[in-house]
Amino acid sequence: MKNLLVAQSGGPTAAINATVAGVITAAMASGEVDEIWGAVNGIKGVLEERFVNLREQISNTQDLDVLCQTPAAALGSCRFKLKNIKEDSSQFEEIIRIFRKHEIAYFIYAGGNDSMDTVDKLSAYCKEQGITDISVMGAPKTIDNDLVGTDHCPGFGSAAKYIGTTFAELERDCHVYDTKAVTIVEVMGRNAGWLTAASALARNNGGPGPNLIYLCEPEFSVEGFLRDVKKELESHDSVLVAISEGIKDANGVYVSEQVQSGAVDTFGHSYIAGSARVLEDAVRTEIGCKVRSIELNLMQRCASHIASAVDIQESRMLGMTACQMALEGKSGLMAAVERVSDAPYEVRFVGVPVSQVSNQEKKVPRDFINEAGNDVTEKMMAYLNPLIQGEAPVIYENGIPKHVSLY
Repeated sequence: MKNLLVAQSGGPTAAINATVAGVITAAMASGEVDEIWGAVNGIKGVLEERFVNLREQISNTQDLDVLCQTPAAALGSCRFKLKNIKEDSSQFEEIIRIFRKHEIAYFIYAGGNDSMDTVDKLSAYCKEQGITDISVMGAPKTIDNDLVGTDHCPGFGSAAKYIGTTFAELERDCHVYDTKAVTIVEVMGRNAGWLTAASALARNNGGPGPNLIYLCEPEFSVEGFLRDVKKELESHDSVLVAISEGIKDANGVYVSEQVQSGAVDTFGHSYIAGSARVLEDAVRTEIGCKVRSIELNLMQRCASHIASAVDIQESRMLGMTACQMALEGKSGLMAAVERVSDAPYEVRFVGVPVSQVSNQEKKVPRDFINEAGNDVTEKMMAYLNPLIQGEAPVIYENGIPKHVSLY
């Protein structure tokens, strides 16, 4: 008997459940998998043996379609860091014991950077112990789009579509009045500005979109920001600004550190929201016009009602790819997207060693950002545009999109 276990980890997205749907689809079609289990709350749920039978939860193609349009993580998530193998191997021994108990031959973990760290550690442990009958595979997921080894990440395209649309709508709202005003919108992105760059998609249909765009890669100067805003106010009544939450000064200090507590998560990452509020105060003090700050916050990561069809389709394909590679006996890989061309848009799905992915960050290339550091270039637009194409079909019930919970 060979069973499969799939789990989700890290921040939710609009597309991670499509990856699980892809895993289920490939496993059911293979004829090589007996039971298909889902672990509740990621690797933490594995250690606690909290499993659900996905063959019972998903019984037809409509169930899979509803799963694909369900935002967040239908199996629940976690931010749980496995111990260093060299210091303490007890967690890894326990995971293998649980896999043996439930006859699990294939484990697929969908998540972001920290989740790939888990895949890397567990697959390395299996290799060191000579365990060849258990395959451990990763499937990428992160709206931050900062995983190396893949052209882009599931969840990013849908989040980018939401952000571009939101900025297009905000721009219309901001231009209603003829009084001088500044609107500063903070977008997620600790050390990679991909999501903030997506605000430029608001210009796709001829609208001006944001006047200024500040990613977290170039060093940020509050004084330079104020000069830019003043210059824009000379020719516009309303100025719309997009900023990454992780903008930093020349010393590498987050602008938001002026208002945050210094708390960190289990992986040591700082909680860094608050940059827009700092800049709001600066504009109010130094310029004196009407100003407001907005944090898109959780809304940008789980807006499945405006998901990109390309994103959902590719997410599903990556789940299928991860499953197929596991069935072939491969382990220690992450399913990935390799871009063949921008126009026409063409990709292929491959596997990359997860050891080359974990604990790395893919930042925005300098030539995707303009020389002044306050906008993006055409290279960025060529990269972004294919990822937001198409509207994923949505099944409605009682007037709102139908969702599913697997536990």
